[in-house]
Amino acid sequence: QVQLVESGGGLVQPGGSLRLSCAASGFSLDYYAIGWFRQAPGKGREWVSCIGIGSGDGSAYYPDSMKGRFTISRDNAKNTVYLQMNRLKPEDTAVYYCAAVGWNRGCSAYANHYPYWGQGTQVTVSS
Repeated sequence: QVQLVESGGGLVQPGGSLRLSCAASGFSLDYYAIGWFRQAPGKGREWVSCIGIGSGDGSAYYPDSMKGRFTISRDNAKNTVYLQMNRLKPEDTAVYYCAAVGWNRGCSAYANHYPYWGQGTQVTVSS
């Protein structure tokens, strides 16, 4: 059974940092591209980042609004992908989801590209 579980969310002050984890079970992340999305109340799902096969920077992608603050990485030995979020802002408040798609399809900014999703983890940035 393919399962993704996010963790690491919580309450953080503006300017703070959080590291989210996306742990996989039932399959190996080695052969999957992993995307992070977020959804704030009343808004659609927004693409945050994606990492393709391999662990080098060349396989990581971000929208321009996330570059420089967010870093995605993967540890295939732990079957886990991470999202390091720095200099957090109140507008980063959302439920964050990770999603997986087979390696032959690669990364995409579109949510419907990914067939497998976790349940999400809440991130709240507030003083």
